[in-house]
Amino acid sequence: MSRLGASESVVVGVGINATDTILRLPGFPAPDSKMEVLSTEIAPGGQVASAMVACRRWGLSARYVGKIGDDSAGRLQRSEMEREGVAAHWIVAHGARSQVAFILVDQSSGERTILWKRDPQIALRPDDLERQWILGAQALLVDGHDTEAAARAARWAREESIPVVGDFDNLYSQVEVLLQHVDFPITSKEFPEKLTGETNLFESLPSILREFKCRMIATTLGSLGVLAWTGNEFLFSPGFRIHAVDTTGAGDIFHGGFLYGLSRGWPLQEILEFSNAAAALNCTRSGARGYIASLDEIQHLRSTNERSERAYTEEVLRRAACAALAAGARA
Repeated sequence: MSRLGASESVVVGVGINATDTILRLPGFPAPDSKMEVLSTEIAPGGQVASAMVACRRWGLSARYVGKIGDDSAGRLQRSEMEREGVAAHWIVAHGARSQVAFILVDQSSGERTILWKRDPQIALRPDDLERQWILGAQALLVDGHDTEAAARAARWAREESIPVVGDFDNLYSQVEVLLQHVDFPITSKEFPEKLTGETNLFESLPSILREFKCRMIATTLGSLGVLAWTGNEFLFSPGFRIHAVDTTGAGDIFHGGFLYGLSRGWPLQEILEFSNAAAALNCTRSGARGYIASLDEIQHLRSTNERSERAYTEEVLRRAACAALAAGARA
């Protein structure tokens, strides 16, 4: 894949940054036990911030809007964005602490458990934002944490015909208001059930798309890949077989990959496959931004076709689409 023309594309992210302390463990600790850690590392992270770094490394112009405290964690965030070449618009809450996370990584599986702390003073407010920060973008990424601010940014983008991608990992207050302004919500596998009460993704995803008039909705399935509903068909892209060292940041890099493909005008199936490959490679190193692979490396993984177990057959997807279309017609 060529980088030619990539720098002409601008993506914007409004949302979370975090400073991570990564604790690598020989296994997950039992209650009332002691365990020696294998290693510790402090590294930048955060959902939207990491996605913007990925887009910049792939050759896009990237802007980031986020809020920090005037502490060492905030200074790390600022210096890392400057080093990566991301145009960052920082809102500083004086006397507040920046968001931090302690990430427990199981050495045997690479799976992570996140413990986090966020000072209420660094929540983004609608009045923190400026419309000019959104203008001229090919795509906007928001997360579901500070929903009122994210909804304002998404509404501005919609008014400028800028597609909006949403990263939804939990059922935050007023998330339904934000969803009204999101074209491409990409969720954790638990989110659709939390929002709709429906356990079957083949029913919950169409329900969400119908209610919020999205262009597509997708849910990530960990190592199995991603399932998406377009309103006409279910798209499934299986994951890639890799040796997972640390799954921290997989979703963040997936969202960055989706933004990249969207800004290039790729078909949705190709965007999903690229995003899967980028996320998988990031899991082969430690940290949220442990291994943001090059475009050539991502293409190489895609070409090897070393895929995870296929969660759904084409026949299952076809039948589910027919059922969803029939249900939509009845609704």
